[in-house]
Amino acid sequence: MKHTAMKRILSFLLFGLAGLVSMAQPFSKTETSRWALRSKHVTIIRDQYGIPHIYGKTDADAVFGLMYAQCEDDFQRVEMNYIEKLGRLSETKGEKFIYDDLLIRLLIDSTEAIRDYSASPAWMKKLLNAFADGINYYLYKNPSVKPKLLTRFEPWYPLLWTDGSIGAINTAGISVSEISHFYNGQREDPLATGEQPEEKDQAGSNGFAFAPSITESGNAILYINPHVTFYFRPEVHMVSEEGLNAYGAVTWGQFFIYQGFNEHCGWMHTSSGVDAADTYIEKLSRTEKGWSYLYDSNYRPLSEKKISIRYRADDATLSARSFTGLFTHHGPLLAKRDGQFISLRADNRLAAGLIQCWLRTKATRFSEFKKTLDLRGNISNNTVYADAEGNIAYWHGNRVPIRDRAYNWNKPVDGSVSATEWKGLHPVSELVQSINPPNGWLQNCNSTPYTVAGINSPNKKKYPVYMAPDGENFRGVNAVRVLDEEKKYTIDKVIRAGYDTRLSAFEVLLPALINAYNPADTTYASVHEAIGILKNWDYRSGENSIATTLAVEWGERIMPSILKIVLPDGGDDVVEKTKLFVSIAVPDALLKPLVDVLNRLQAQCGSWQIPWGQLNRFQRISSAIDNRFDDSKPSYPVGFASSAWGMLPSYISRTFPGTKKRYGVHGNSFICAVEFGKKIKARSLLAGGESGNENSKHFFDQGLMYSTGEFKDVLFYKEDVLKHVERKYHPGE
Repeated sequence: MKHTAMKRILSFLLFGLAGLVSMAQPFSKTETSRWALRSKHVTIIRDQYGIPHIYGKTDADAVFGLMYAQCEDDFQRVEMNYIEKLGRLSETKGEKFIYDDLLIRLLIDSTEAIRDYSASPAWMKKLLNAFADGINYYLYKNPSVKPKLLTRFEPWYPLLWTDGSIGAINTAGISVSEISHFYNGQREDPLATGEQPEEKDQAGSNGFAFAPSITESGNAILYINPHVTFYFRPEVHMVSEEGLNAYGAVTWGQFFIYQGFNEHCGWMHTSSGVDAADTYIEKLSRTEKGWSYLYDSNYRPLSEKKISIRYRADDATLSARSFTGLFTHHGPLLAKRDGQFISLRADNRLAAGLIQCWLRTKATRFSEFKKTLDLRGNISNNTVYADAEGNIAYWHGNRVPIRDRAYNWNKPVDGSVSATEWKGLHPVSELVQSINPPNGWLQNCNSTPYTVAGINSPNKKKYPVYMAPDGENFRGVNAVRVLDEEKKYTIDKVIRAGYDTRLSAFEVLLPALINAYNPADTTYASVHEAIGILKNWDYRSGENSIATTLAVEWGERIMPSILKIVLPDGGDDVVEKTKLFVSIAVPDALLKPLVDVLNRLQAQCGSWQIPWGQLNRFQRISSAIDNRFDDSKPSYPVGFASSAWGMLPSYISRTFPGTKKRYGVHGNSFICAVEFGKKIKARSLLAGGESGNENSKHFFDQGLMYSTGEFKDVLFYKEDVLKHVERKYHPGE
C-alpha cells in the first residue's frame, strides 16, 4: 500500500504538475488584443441550419473565422484530431492506445512539422498563424470550455496532417498489433499476415461527374458523396476579399475545404488504393557497437530515436513508457515476419500537400486546378472533378513513386539493394486518369479506375500494377450501371442516381442461396418462407422491406468467409471474391447462416418478418464522440444499407450493448450536388446536423431529412445568405 501511494505521489509530481502548468498558461494581453482586432475583420453568418458562412477581408481572416466557428460547433472533435496526430491519445484514453501513439510518433515527427512551418512561404504562414489564433481566441473567450489536453494550439499543428483525411496513415499493411509485438520485446506477432484486418463492412466514398453533353442545362455537374464516420466533417462556407469563395466539407480542425467547390470548379476525393508506400525486408546485424543493416554489400548503422509516451492509468494518474525507435534510410522498423525485419517507406506528412489543399480551393480554371496537382502532395486520395468550363476529370491518386517493375510491390521487397529504391515520382501526366470521356460521366467508389468511365475507361495494360492495384467493389458495379441509364441529367436526377437503392452484391449472392435450398430436404424446412421472400425481391433496399432485413443479416454472417477467399492473382477484388465464394460454397455454408438469422430475429423481435426500417435506425442523443444509443429514445427509420452490398447511399449500422435495434455510425456524411453554370446551383445534406452540442437546435435538425434523402438548397451567394440569417456576429461576440 505504501509503495502504491508513493508511486501515485511521484506520478503526480512528474506529470500532474506539468499538466497544471499547461492548464495555467495564460494568453498574453498582446495576443488577445491582436485576436480581438482581427475578429472585427471577420463576420460569421449562421443560416437557418446553423451552417457558418465566414466572410473575411483576407484569406487569413477567413481561416481565423472558420476555426472559431468550428470550435463553437464541436471543439472536442477539433481537439481530439490533433491529440491523435500528436501521438497523445493514451494521455486521455489510457494505456491501450500506447501503440497507436507509438505508430504516430514513428511516422510523423513534430520537429519536422515545426521546421516546415518556419520554412513556409509568407502567405501560408499567415494562414497557419490564423488557424492557431482562431482556436486560441475561442478558448480565451470561452473559459468554461475545458480541453482534455491541448490548452494552446500551435500554428505548426496542421503540418502534422496535410491531406484532409485524418485516418490516412499509410502503413502498407503493417498493423498496430505487429508494432506492439515488435516494440514490446516479443518482436514477432504470431498472427501477422502482412495485411490490415478486414472490417465487417467495407467503407468508402462516391464521386460522380457529369459533362455538359449529358446534362439538361448544358452545364457540368459534380456529385460529392464522402462516406465517413458520422459527424466527422461539418458543412462550411469561406469567403474573402482575396478571391476565396469555397463551400463544402471540412475535417474538424483543418482550415481548408476538403471536398467542395468554388464558383469555377469542384473537387471530390475518394480514398485511393494506389500503392504509395512500401515495406522493405532489412538484413540486420548486431555487434558490440549496436545494430546495423546491410545495403549494397555494406553495413550501415541503424538510426535510433528515443520516444516517451505518457498514458493515463486506471487510477487516472499519468505514467510513461519509453521506446527506442529504430530506422533505416527507408524509414522506421515496424515489424518482424517469418524472422525478417520489416521497415516502411511512406510519405504520411508533406508541406506541399497542405499547400496543394489550399490552392485548389482558389483555382479559377481547369489549367489552374491541374497545376495544383503537379505539387503531388495528395497522399491518399483520388480526385473527381468538374468545372464551369464544361470539363470533367478523374485522377487516380496523386503522389506515386516510380519503381522497378521487376519487383512485386504488393509484398515486402529486398531492402539491402539499391534496385528497390524509389526512382522519383511519376508526373501527373503518367497517372491513371480520364479527362472528358465520350460517355459524358465519371465515377469512382473507391474502386478500380479501369471502370471509371464504363467502356471508355483507361486501359489497364498501359499502366504498372502498383499504380492501380484497387479491385472492383459492388458500389462501382452499381454506379456504372446507374449512371448509364440517364442521358439528360439535372441536379435532382443526379441526386436520384446517387440514392439508387439496388444492392448489387445480392444479385450475385442470393441466386446461390436459392439454388442451395432443396424443398425436399427437411433439414432446412424452417427457411422455406424466407427463401420465397428473397426469391421475389427486386434487390432494392427499403424501410418497409423484409427481404432487405433478411439479406443484410444473412450477408453479414457470410462476409467473413468471402473476405478469406484468396484470388489467383492475390488481389483484393471483392466482386471476384464473392463470385468465387458462391461457386465453391456448399449448401450448408449458405443455408445455416440463414437459419441463424431467422432464429435470432425471432428470439430478439418476436418475429423474423421484420421490415428493415423497423430495425435499421438513425439516432443522435449524445454529444459524446463515442456513439451512445438507446432503443427507448426517439429515432428515425432508414431504408439504406451498407456500402458492402453495393448501396450507393451507404449507411453502415449495427447493434450496440443494450440495444436490439441497429443504429447508423458511418456512411453518407456530407452529400452535395453542384451545377456549374453562370451562377452556382447546389443542393446539400449533412448527417444529423451542424452542431456537436446536444443542446443546440442544429444538433439533429437534419436527422429526418437525412433518413429520407431530402436535400436543402445551398446558399452560396451573399444575397441569398442574407435572406436566411439566424445569427450574424464577429468571432468572440
